[in-house]
Amino acid sequence: MGVLALLAACAPDDASDSEPTTGDGASQEGDAAPGSPSDVATDLAVPWDFEFLPGGGALATERDSARIVRVDPEGEVSEVGTVDAAAPGGEGGLLGLALGPDFESDPHVYAYATTDTDNRIVRMPFEDGELGEPEVIIEGIPSSVAHDGGRIAFGPDDMLYVGTGDAQQGDRAQDTDSLAGKILRLTPDGGVPDDNPFGNEVYSYGHRNVQGLAWDSDGQLFGVEFGADADDEVNVIEPGGNYGWPEVTGAPGNEDYRDAAVVWQPAEASPSGAAIAGGSLWVAALRGERLWQVPLTGDADDPVGDPVDHWAGEYGRLRHVEAVPDSDELWVSTSNRDGRGQPGSGDDRILSVPLQ
Repeated sequence: MGVLALLAACAPDDASDSEPTTGDGASQEGDAAPGSPSDVATDLAVPWDFEFLPGGGALATERDSARIVRVDPEGEVSEVGTVDAAAPGGEGGLLGLALGPDFESDPHVYAYATTDTDNRIVRMPFEDGELGEPEVIIEGIPSSVAHDGGRIAFGPDDMLYVGTGDAQQGDRAQDTDSLAGKILRLTPDGGVPDDNPFGNEVYSYGHRNVQGLAWDSDGQLFGVEFGADADDEVNVIEPGGNYGWPEVTGAPGNEDYRDAAVVWQPAEASPSGAAIAGGSLWVAALRGERLWQVPLTGDADDPVGDPVDHWAGEYGRLRHVEAVPDSDELWVSTSNRDGRGQPGSGDDRILSVPLQ
């Protein structure tokens, strides 16, 4: 995919001419713009992921406390359980969260946790507002003090997709027998789907540290990942695709690898969670301290328009974003208590953002 330079909203600390880039020729704008944010909940301990419950409210993980809490629409926060195997440290701890695909009839909650030995996914029943005993459905995902990935989400096919990191060993990302530096695809019980491209859990490879997963209305998966000193990425994910790390980054036009659809510099992004709503992909940026809006064109050959940033520096580090079901609203979480931010009064918080 060719790339087109765009005027950057803010240059990174170590470069004077940093510019986000996208596929060339894209012009269609997303049909929604974010309104003024307001607090839903405050005083959380590094809220890493959250998922909306049927009937309202959400469950959220706290990375450093290993708690899963319920956040009511009115902002009341209550603990529903803990994942005791989680061992917070560095970038690891209690990370991703997902509700089972048959949650209303068979309520189970899935969580991605860094333990003393690995990263793993556990599944827990959710009954009478409380979590039951965790069952490990996959273990042995390499872990480290950084690059643990951690985002999990059920796709339109009711399969569980998992973003992992390279655990600071880049060569693992090119090894399709390793679970590190990948997007994995699992059945709800942790098995390997029959149509996975390599006959194991691996769905795509050549990733450095995937922390954002989102599908558009056509079922196309977008993956968001951290670069190293350059080239944070939004990728259009295809089964069996090789996204280049550590051999190439960004969109160099090397036919052996898939080019990124969007490329940012880390100082303006360091992208984490992602969601699709209102005709755009929304990406929460940590070091960049802003919410990125990436318009979607609907053109498979040129899928994105020019990225637009919102609230640079206003709320600090942003970790995750989700679209509220059946509503023109996003929820966005901060990550100012994660050891790299500057927490203020009320941090960390979840914000409600109307789409207009």
